[in-house]
Amino acid sequence: MHKTLEVIGLGALGLLAWITYWAVNGPNPLPQRIPTHFAANGQADAWGSPLSLWLLPIVAAGVYLLISLVSLFPASFNFPVRVTPVNRRRLEALTLQMMSWIKVELVSLFLFIQWSILQSVRNGKGTLSPMMVPLFLVVVFATVGLHLAAVFRAAKVGTGR
Repeated sequence: MHKTLEVIGLGALGLLAWITYWAVNGPNPLPQRIPTHFAANGQADAWGSPLSLWLLPIVAAGVYLLISLVSLFPASFNFPVRVTPVNRRRLEALTLQMMSWIKVELVSLFLFIQWSILQSVRNGKGTLSPMMVPLFLVVVFATVGLHLAAVFRAAKVGTGR
């Protein structure tokens, strides 16, 4: 599962970079001024150059790399449960799986935001769905919550309770 999530995450990151490159350098040029920030209601409230579209892929790649770097050191993870030699491997595996899911979810969020910005520019509306970010936040927090529940269950197995 971990390897599959890595492939999906890297694919989403590559797609994010590709659609950004294509939007900025492709045959259908963007206007000189595009929306770069949106208020909570989805209306554009800041404008800038099409080159500002590169911010999302750069931030997504940075977050992806940072989480990947932290994932290399599972022995240094701090768990909210008692760690024993019996449950340590399971706790680390659950946490690594959670981190892989979060990477995929965050890169997918950035990809969806970028796609939505480009659609907004192309159709001339300058709006995004106000439900987009809250929906992704619910998904990320649900992922963390489900994995935390699994960690607490795994800790009980390792302590004999």
